[in-house]
Order: sequence, then C-alpha cells, then structure tokens
Amino acid sequence: MVDVIKLGIKRPATQPLLPDPDPRTPKYTLISVDDHLMEPPETFEGRLPARLQERGPKVVETEEGHEVWVMDGQPYFQVGFMCVAGRPKEDHRVEPARFDEVRPGCYRIHDRIKDMDIGGIHASVNFPSGVTGFGGTLFSLIDDRELGIACTRAWNDWLFEEWYSPYPDRIVPLGITYVTDPAVGAEEIRRNAARGFKAVTIPEQPHRQGLPPVFDAYWEPIIRACAETETVLNLHVGSSGFPQMPAGAPMLELGGTLFAQVAMTSCSEWLWSGWPARFPDLKIAMSEGGIGWVAMLADRLDNLMARSGYGQGWPDKDCSPSDCLRRNFWFCMIDDPSTISTRYAIGVENILFESDYPHGDGTWPDTQTVIDNVLGDLPVEEIRMITHENAAALYGHPLPEVCLP
Repeated sequence: MVDVIKLGIKRPATQPLLPDPDPRTPKYTLISVDDHLMEPPETFEGRLPARLQERGPKVVETEEGHEVWVMDGQPYFQVGFMCVAGRPKEDHRVEPARFDEVRPGCYRIHDRIKDMDIGGIHASVNFPSGVTGFGGTLFSLIDDRELGIACTRAWNDWLFEEWYSPYPDRIVPLGITYVTDPAVGAEEIRRNAARGFKAVTIPEQPHRQGLPPVFDAYWEPIIRACAETETVLNLHVGSSGFPQMPAGAPMLELGGTLFAQVAMTSCSEWLWSGWPARFPDLKIAMSEGGIGWVAMLADRLDNLMARSGYGQGWPDKDCSPSDCLRRNFWFCMIDDPSTISTRYAIGVENILFESDYPHGDGTWPDTQTVIDNVLGDLPVEEIRMITHENAAALYGHPLPEVCLP
C-alpha cells in the first residue's frame, strides 16, 4: 500500500479550463514532429507482472490535494507548465497539476485527435512526460532493474495499444527504451520496430544523467538497433535537464532561453561521437531545438576541416562533418522567422515543423497561423517539404490523399 504522500507544496487556486477554441481552417498539412502526452492513471494497470504491479507506477492524491505518480514509494509529479494548452494564463505555473485541471487531450487519445483537428494537425509524434522522465529514462535509473525493465515495456505496450493503434494514420509511434543495459535497450527497440514503432527517445546528453557519454562504446547496441531497424533517434532538448547555470540565475527563464544552445551542443557531441559516420543509416532528430544554430554549426565544421586544422580526428574521409550533419540529422522548428533564410545552408530536406502541444512553447491552437507567418512566402514545394513531406519520409508515415498547400 502507498502511504499518504505529503509534498509540502500548497495547492494554488486554479481557474476553469478555457472553452474549446474554434477549429482552425487547415491551410497546410502538418506532421508535427514534437508533441507531448501525459500518461493517464491506468497506463500501467494490467501491463506489469503480478508480482510487480503493486510497486509499479500509480496515481495517488496527496494530503494537499495534488495528484502525483508514485513508484515504489517515490513520488513524481507532472509539472503544470507541461500542460498549458487550454489553461488560463494565470494557471501557467510550475506545480503538480491534477488531471481535471488540464485538457483531456493531454492524456486521452480520442480527445487528442479532437484537439489535433482543432489545430489543423494531421499527424503527431508524442514524447513521454511525468512518470517516465522527459527522455523516458526514469525507469532505467531506478535501483530495481526488474521493475525498471518491466515498466519500460509496459509504457511501450500502452503507447502501442491505447495511443497509436486507434489512430495509426494520425499518431507516429515513438517509444522509450532501457538505457542502463544497452543490450536490453536494443532488444526493446527491435521489439517495438517489429510492430511498427518509427522512433525512440533517449536523453540528448546522457552523461548528465549519470550514464556514459555518447563517445563511449557502451551505446553501440542501441545505435546499431536504431540504424538497422530504421528507428529514428529523437533527442529532445531538456530531456537531460536544464544546462548548468550560475547561482542565482532564473532557472525557468534562462533555461528556456538556452534551448538552442543545448541543441547545438548535443548535436555536436553526437556528430563527433563518430556514430553517424560509422552508421550512415542512423537517423537523428533534434527535437525542439529550432534551426537558428544549424547553419552556423555547418559553417564552423567546414572551417575546422578546411583551415583551422582542428578537425583532424574526423573518422570518415569520404564524408565531411557538415555533409554527415545533413545526411544523418534532422532539425525541428516551432517558430524561427529570422533564420528560415538559412534553410539552403541547412538543407530544406532536413527541416521539420512541430506544434509542441500542450507545452508552454506550443503554438496550439494557432499552429496554422504560425506556419503561415514563418513559411507562407516560401516556394510551395519547400513549404510542403517542411510541413509534411520530410517528416513522412523520415518516419515512413502515410500522408492523406490530398495534401495542402
């Protein structure tokens, strides 16, 4: 049994959810490559071995009236800022959120499809949230290996059965894996790929979560499994936490400001790890990092190889670092109006679009307007590539018979 949980966090007064917004008229077919789900309370019910079910994740109400996840006696809460879509501005706070305080589309698939229709989103890649850890690694980091592996598999089973299977044309299935044992993690990637999963997420900077750095041979089984199964490795900015900041720095404000810096650092680490050079078929998507830094990185890589001499350790003499960047990496934008002009240096075929529902950075329900403001003046063939064709090719996801524009 779970003892009464007391967080010591006072419950703030909340406002009612805002009414449903009017549906937006689709002008563009969008595959949003970065959205998020909030696991419902029954996610793990009946999906764990009987001997582990009681210790597995479950939702309980705290003494203060919060709803939190508890696993093996340890509480984990869903931060309110993770689910702001449809909430009044005064409720955009960092605090544990109850399920009845967020839109059902955050955790119920039929309601999610309704919200996708409201926002003009054809299909969506969904990342995990509270009890899994942002990069899906919480289960890998608990002490009980058996429980951690079972929870990882149970989460993927729930995603497949309850979130993806009812709407296979609308949801791009992204899984999590067990990263404390790469052999087990690789096995889980292959298990999921065999039933149609197109992607997996792990922390973008695993060394910051106490795991070996990406430069370590430790990761070879997971990298090989992704490459051989054509599973896209999605590296979400912030899945390893905010960057290190000086004492007294405003964590939320500065951390949010530095998303692009984290994306560039992480991408550089993965590039120089040598994995993309060693596995030409490896596909890496840098989620929620924007595109403003990518052309600068490509320029710097060319400088290293052509003039400075700092790039002598690059392992592939037939494919330069900047060419590898364009071959193996994709870049996800929410709203980059001042740097879309760099798209040719990046490669138009490497740019994807996202709505980030239901997070604070998210554009729902006005995603169509944001797309129009950022991409509307581009050639129509480039708009089609960025809004849906690149994502459909990357994830092998079907498109509707008629695509816009």
